[in-house]
Amino acid sequence: MKYPYNNLENFTLPKLLESSTTLYRDNPLFAKVGENPSSYNDFYNDVICMVNLLKENGISQGDKVILLSENMPNWATAYFSVTYFGGVIVPILPDFHPSDVHHIIKHSDAKAVFVSQRHLNTIEECNEKDINFVINLDTLSIVEELTNTSYFSKIKQKSKEIADKISHSNKDTDDVGEDNLAAIIYTSGTTGHSKGVMLSHKNLVTNAMSLHETIKVLPSDSFLSILPLAHTFECTVGMIVPILNGSSVYYIDKVPTPSVLIKAFAMVKPTMILMVPLIIEKIYKSKILTKLNASFVTRNLFQIPFFKKQISKIAGKKLMETFGGRVRYIGIGGVALATYVEKFLIDANFPYLIGYGLTETSPLIAATSMNSTPKINSTGSTLTGVEVYIKDKDPKTGEGEILVKSPSVMMGYYKDKEKSDEVMEDGWFLTGDLGYMDKDGNLFISGRSKNVIIGASGENIYPEQLESIINHDVVVLDSLVMEKDGKLIARIHLDYEIIDTMFHAETSTDKKVKEEIDNLLEKMRTEFNTNVSSFSRINKFVEQIDPFVKTPTKKIKRYLYEN
Repeated sequence: MKYPYNNLENFTLPKLLESSTTLYRDNPLFAKVGENPSSYNDFYNDVICMVNLLKENGISQGDKVILLSENMPNWATAYFSVTYFGGVIVPILPDFHPSDVHHIIKHSDAKAVFVSQRHLNTIEECNEKDINFVINLDTLSIVEELTNTSYFSKIKQKSKEIADKISHSNKDTDDVGEDNLAAIIYTSGTTGHSKGVMLSHKNLVTNAMSLHETIKVLPSDSFLSILPLAHTFECTVGMIVPILNGSSVYYIDKVPTPSVLIKAFAMVKPTMILMVPLIIEKIYKSKILTKLNASFVTRNLFQIPFFKKQISKIAGKKLMETFGGRVRYIGIGGVALATYVEKFLIDANFPYLIGYGLTETSPLIAATSMNSTPKINSTGSTLTGVEVYIKDKDPKTGEGEILVKSPSVMMGYYKDKEKSDEVMEDGWFLTGDLGYMDKDGNLFISGRSKNVIIGASGENIYPEQLESIINHDVVVLDSLVMEKDGKLIARIHLDYEIIDTMFHAETSTDKKVKEEIDNLLEKMRTEFNTNVSSFSRINKFVEQIDPFVKTPTKKIKRYLYEN
């Protein structure tokens, strides 16, 4: 398999780090927004210091270490220090409930924990006795009251001692093989209980390398990290890829609200940002669509193709300014991007890429390229080293289940051979997604096979596609299409700030507002049904007052609403 990085001795995280430190020694690497970044050499020294601390406290090759924290530069220090000598990192999404965290600590057989100050209480409440020690990620110091060890080591050493330890520790990396387990990622899927996805060094490093033909990442690039690092998309593409290419990464030290993000964009002026569709869709609705609809003239001109493109180009320039003015691309992944938003991005000449993948594939399988014209609703072509096969194709549509074979496919699910065997077939990984490839090799995703609704005449109805149309309405925040008693219904979660303005909720009675909302939903349903095939028409729009319960990657947990 051919990759453009010939300077790596093998596909392992420590060799990747050593190579990049040699190539980009004094380049800026990690920083919090508003602070000066550390260099590649600084980061490498921090990793070696932490390697020694871990080893001196009994952590050895194969041992599992938990990483529970919001994004920060020290997150990467913990990740690379554990994997540097063959330990196994177990990142946990900070949105997980404490009971889920405790379950993962026990199930993973973890011996140590890295935890930020913000999540220290979750670890304090854990009764797991096999944890040898806990390290505060903010300070990189051992939390003595949560530690079973009787001795402690200093993290920072004199420069000569650091150099000696780096020289001594290089032999540690020789013992780390490409096929060694590097990380266990516990997913929180939309269909129920989370599973521990086992990813090897080769899985992660080859996936980072496979992006080279899709996008040229430069040492001058600055990433702004806004998705949780415990999500494989951000970890691989937002952390490993920048390190591989000599780029820098900046982290927000606050909850990424719109106002916080706008300030961060202005300060960092990032060239690259990764996001889930929900973020860009919200920005489009609040910053673009709301302003267009506020004026009778622009609202009507936006319906005419020629003027729509001209208005979109103007809006695209303003959007670029909002992002700091230097964006080379925004990478969008996680779930499908709404068609109407993608059409706007194309008309606006705004640089974006769509990625498709799963945690089990480290994660990317396919992506659109900077060097080709995007096709609406496509996730682009498969990456270098990745093969895709469409199983049980429909003879008319070419649609079937997407199967994948690549060096990035997981080792299996931790302690669950049965589930591991269920998703593998003759060396191919069964994604559970349905899709097809066009004659140019572009992959299109129809939806999850478990979510497909079979119509009265045997038609395949993909709820995700219908939800994308419903969500186009500016008053809709989220929707969920499902089958009930043989009929399609849609749960609609509305933007109540807009509703309050529309119906003067402060001065109207609750009964009056409820009637107005019911009438609005019925009007929306009627309009929706005129724009879809007869078998996709929805029988009822139902108000979903509370926000939908979602996974940390912002997918609705459908199984909670099936009944």
